[in-house]
Amino acid sequence: MLVLTRSANQSIVIDEEIVVTVLDVRGEHVRIGISAPDHIQIHRQEVFEAVQEANRRAAESSGDLSSLGGLADQPAPGAATADGARQPARRSPRQEETPPERG
Repeated sequence: MLVLTRSANQSIVIDEEIVVTVLDVRGEHVRIGISAPDHIQIHRQEVFEAVQEANRRAAESSGDLSSLGGLADQPAPGAATADGARQPARRSPRQEETPPERG
């Protein structure tokens, strides 16, 4: 691990694409800013670890959809059925409200 000392408003550059800047230091808290290309994912370590764990659990699941109560067997609203008919799209409660009259 490379260890560097930086003060507020000082930066480090990683691989010509990533710039890490110390924005503020208050007691034991350090605020940093990271500039990187869009294709580079940046996560706090605890978030990254939680996502990895969720992905691991999902990969280990058996793929059993019975707990969904048969939802997997029903076509999605608005989707065509096997005979080509379309399922009626469900409306949200907001879409069903009638607009107030103007006047």
